[in-house]
Amino acid sequence: MRLFDRYLAGQLLIYFGFFSLVLVAVYWVNRAIGLFDRLIAGGSNLVTFIEFTALALPNVIYAVLPVSALVAALYGINRFSSDSEMIVAQTTGLSPWRLARPVLMFGLVVGVMVSILAHVLVPASRAALLERSAELSRDITSRLLKEGEFLHPGTGVTVYVREITPQGELLGLFLQDRRSETMRTSYTAERAILVRADTGTRLVMFDGMAQTLQTADLSLVVTTFDDFAYDLAGLAGSGVAGRPDPRDLSTLTLLRADRATQSLTGEDAAKLIFEGHARFAEALFAFALPLMALGFMVLGGYSRLGLWRQIMAVVVAAILLKMLANVVENAARSDSDLWWTIYMPGLMTLALGAGLVWRDTRGPYLFGRGAAT
Repeated sequence: MRLFDRYLAGQLLIYFGFFSLVLVAVYWVNRAIGLFDRLIAGGSNLVTFIEFTALALPNVIYAVLPVSALVAALYGINRFSSDSEMIVAQTTGLSPWRLARPVLMFGLVVGVMVSILAHVLVPASRAALLERSAELSRDITSRLLKEGEFLHPGTGVTVYVREITPQGELLGLFLQDRRSETMRTSYTAERAILVRADTGTRLVMFDGMAQTLQTADLSLVVTTFDDFAYDLAGLAGSGVAGRPDPRDLSTLTLLRADRATQSLTGEDAAKLIFEGHARFAEALFAFALPLMALGFMVLGGYSRLGLWRQIMAVVVAAILLKMLANVVENAARSDSDLWWTIYMPGLMTLALGAGLVWRDTRGPYLFGRGAAT
């Protein structure tokens, strides 16, 4: 019996690792393309890009683990059935509850992994990513001191420098600011220097011109200047860290939701308490999904057509439960007394899986008899 548990749980873990790797790779590539464009176009190097993607990985893994657990359970149990191993196990006297034990072991491993990510790795990586982003936004100088290249240190901002002298002067400067929806301003200057102040870095331009285009009526205003200071504080995001996101905080801090934490994040107690309990609820949901998959998959006998009806039922049930999770999320975010509703989708998933396994012990089959079709 222990050998059977190790075999089935081991197979599920192997499939889980494979599907997790595939889903993380797909999710990461989609996010990495945009991140690569922003960082490299802004003058950052490849090492910075790798650092940012590594810090974002825990959040990506946390998002895909429940999905990969469900896919691994469906694939593993379907293959276990199509290879007639399910029939052999049942003819040897293994009850559905006995078959559920290795699946529960697999679900427990997934739940523990999701818990570690939710309570430790994701908050730590998000905090480190926020700090690294603030450092990068303050390092405007290194991203502007590249001659002969059009750089985009921030969304809607383009900078070009023809030449940089050994003294650090920027010759032939062009700067375009398109962050405002009502106007676009282009600055040109014969020379410019970067000056650090208490409020941030400023770009001081000499002998230049500012052309402001009003997008409403397409009117152009041209202003020449001998010297002009351009504030770079908000160019690529403020160099001063803003309010932390609740997801950056520890679970105990979120559950406590005291006035200091509310003032720090700018969120009310209901949202903080929701975020803390959501970490436990997500682990419970990930733990229960494999059992629900087994519950549906054992509700039919062997068929040459496969278990496609059971698989579709699992997918539909998972979608409905996720929709329920979205509904209770909105309720819990608005009322701190409704925090317990966050656990309803996970508990219902667990109850549904246990109920289906129990029903299989009572018969008859929902999706056909044991005879081959």
